[in-house]
Order: sequence, then structure tokens, then C-alpha cells
Amino acid sequence: MGIMRAVERRRNGEAIRAAIGFAASEAGDGVAYASLGRSERGGRIVRVAFRCRPLAALRGRDVSYAAVEAVAAELRRQGLRGVEIAVDDERLVADLAERLPLPAALSIPYVTLRCELNRFREATVVASDEPAVRDLTARARAEAFLQAAA
Repeated sequence: MGIMRAVERRRNGEAIRAAIGFAASEAGDGVAYASLGRSERGGRIVRVAFRCRPLAALRGRDVSYAAVEAVAAELRRQGLRGVEIAVDDERLVADLAERLPLPAALSIPYVTLRCELNRFREATVVASDEPAVRDLTARARAEAFLQAAA
């Protein structure tokens, strides 16, 4: 079922859930996978490539920002108006929810991500360690590793 049909079939106005997993090579070539819908329904998988400039000192936070921004942009382009994004990154969720002080290198990625999320009628980002997120992360890591090795 396509995304537009999934949106049209929502009757209660609830946001579509997007469980995402992502990874990037040291060169900054990244891939994110999003499973749309509740995992027990076997949601549709969307693949999104992205670029970032990973900095070791940020320990993956910059990759998280770039991946979530890329997925959000793709879901919005495909017609979603409300989304709940589930990621395996509690720091990202805390940054967005609590507006904590950020390292200078995350200032622009934070603003870019926040702007993309604000384009939805409803958008939330939640921390999750559900199996779907772990599986998508493993898939993305394998692809990023294979791209880097090629």
C-alpha cells in the first residue's frame, strides 16, 4: 500500500508512525530506512540516502540529525501531514524536547531538522529500542559498510 493510501485510510487523524534505522560511512554517505505504520501490521519500508559530515567528537549525533531530517523530508514530499518518528537515539529526542545546549557543530543541523519537522501539521520524535528499529539500523549499517568498501 502506498503512503498516500495509508494516509487516506487514517480515520482518527493519528500521525503515521515511522520507525527508522540509519547509518553513515566515515565519508558521510548515509542511508536510512523507515518502516511506516505499526510493526505488527508489517509497514511499508522507505529507503532514503543522505549526506552528512560525521565528526568523531559528536559520537553519531550529527548522523542522527541528518538521517531524521532526510526521512522527514521524504515523508513530507510523499504527502504525509503527521508523523511520529521512532529512533534509537535518546540524545536526539532530548535535544528536541528539552532544547538543551548543543555543541556548535550541531547548531545548523538542529535548525535544519527543526524546520523540517515544523513543516508537518503534527510531528514528534520518540526514543525506541523496538526490534523494528534495531533491524532497520542493522540493515542500514550493512549497506553503509558495503558502500564504503566498494
